[in-house]
Amino acid sequence: MEPIESIFRDIVEGSPYPIYMVTGNDMIVRVANSATLKAWGKDSSVIGKPFIEALPEMHDQPYVNLIKKVFNTGESYHTNNDRVDFIIDGKIETFYFKFTYQPMRDAYGNIYGVVCFATDVTELERAKQTLEESRMTLYNLIKQVPVGICIVRANDLMIEVMNDSYLEMAGKERRLVENHTIWDAVPEVADSYAPVMNKVINTGEPFFAKEHELLLIRNGKPEFVFVDFVFEPVWHFEGTINAIMIIAIEVTDKVLFRRNIEDAEERGRLAIEAAEIGTFDLNMITQTTITSSRFNTIFGHSKPVPWKNLIDSFHPEDRDIRTRAHEEAYKTGKLFYEARVIHPDESVHWIRTQAKLYYNSKNIPIRMLGTVLDITEFKRLQQQKDDFISVASHELKTPMTSLKASMQILDKLIKSNSSADKVPVFIEKANSSLSKMQHLIESLLNVSKIASGQLSLNKSVFKVAHMVNECCDHVRMSGKHELILTGDTNIEIYADCEKIDQVIVNMVNNAAKYAPDSDKIIINITANGKTAKISVQDFGDGIPSEKIPHLFERYYRVDSSGLQYSGMGLGLYISAEIVERHGGQIGVKSEAGRGSTFWFTLPAIV
Repeated sequence: MEPIESIFRDIVEGSPYPIYMVTGNDMIVRVANSATLKAWGKDSSVIGKPFIEALPEMHDQPYVNLIKKVFNTGESYHTNNDRVDFIIDGKIETFYFKFTYQPMRDAYGNIYGVVCFATDVTELERAKQTLEESRMTLYNLIKQVPVGICIVRANDLMIEVMNDSYLEMAGKERRLVENHTIWDAVPEVADSYAPVMNKVINTGEPFFAKEHELLLIRNGKPEFVFVDFVFEPVWHFEGTINAIMIIAIEVTDKVLFRRNIEDAEERGRLAIEAAEIGTFDLNMITQTTITSSRFNTIFGHSKPVPWKNLIDSFHPEDRDIRTRAHEEAYKTGKLFYEARVIHPDESVHWIRTQAKLYYNSKNIPIRMLGTVLDITEFKRLQQQKDDFISVASHELKTPMTSLKASMQILDKLIKSNSSADKVPVFIEKANSSLSKMQHLIESLLNVSKIASGQLSLNKSVFKVAHMVNECCDHVRMSGKHELILTGDTNIEIYADCEKIDQVIVNMVNNAAKYAPDSDKIIINITANGKTAKISVQDFGDGIPSEKIPHLFERYYRVDSSGLQYSGMGLGLYISAEIVERHGGQIGVKSEAGRGSTFWFTLPAIV
């Protein structure tokens, strides 16, 4: 038997998992392999001692009683992820173990000891805790996003999280939607959209809705609203859909605004000149027109021109739009279309044409009376807003998708109790995605504060040069650009240091992003009387002159050399608001091929 016992001892000692045995009522430690001693933070001197003497820290923990219970009852004890506190190098440290206590019997069936088989799951448990913290952080971030977001479990349609923006849009109280299904929360739209959500779950294809009209019971009252929203499937790493994310933006004001414009056009015939609407009277037999001065201006002329010249001024890509609209007008008696025209100076403008046809006794159209409105600015603003919604959704979706993927992989690692060494990698990826989302949300919240007049300033006296050196280290550390500080480095200003820091960082980041091949960025500080001027100069391709007037508008984004850059077009808008709140001015000088210089002024201390 001796050789077999020796083999068993070698197996126990060589096991990478903690194995130990105690015997008798005194629970004497008879066996403790190397993995056990390492976990306990003890050496082999504990073998032969009572369990409580070997591990005095067990006095206030349940394991002594658990061993006694197994010893006295003969019933095994199994557990997962139990917490154990050991004294390691004189300090209490917390670990987590999955272990089993089993009774040891002699040849007569009498219990003479208890053996423990354990697995250290500390890293997995901590990863699980980190995952839960990340999940809570995600949910907290979602709650702060200024668009409605609701996450619904795919298997039972229970609401996992619904942020305040979604609650406000739906007009519901949180206590009435928590622990409910989505259709219990908003039953008034279930008939229309429950089949749509089921299709998304079954097919995995997202559903996009633009300006859908919904009847919502908001705060107990029925209201018709218009909403842009998406049902986006959230995929599990196994290829199944485990949730549906609903992102919703109420656009009621936008739709009503557009409809009001259309109504105003109809009423505007009573005040055409005041509304700057051009009018025309077309003789459809002779193709001659009588036009107002505003009509001529809209087409870029100072006096009437032949009808054929007006037709030729339409943008080549939009001529079919005009042709089809006129063909339809022959059938319906009403003309309506929007198209682009090219002025003699080659500038492009959007117009909206609306007219009514009049017929003779033979039902032949002989006259067309109508109006023309220049909608260039409206189209620009509309496109800008649509671009922002698209960019905001993309910018939020990208890190959120990465975060979800990391969480799903962590979830699998935890459940499978495997590959613990990969856990920190995906935790780092999740935290990186959270940081990106937080930056985007902070920009949106700054815009909200500006709009509501809540952008407060905490002013103090500081040197501009000192602040610049501290705030721009991230550009120096990248090694891609040389940051050069010039001018008067002793100038002091009385301002909000944190917010001026934000302005300079934004300008420097833009210089690094939009002029990647410019190896130098110059920051210059000068004073002129009671005014300090800070400028940031790059040597990139410059900014097209037609885009310069719009740089400080909200949501405006510049595309350089045909490349698309990330961001929501808020940085310069926020910077301009900060500078103006300080009583300063902001601007830019740029020349194609010779770079750009962004500058701003602030009151200086003299």
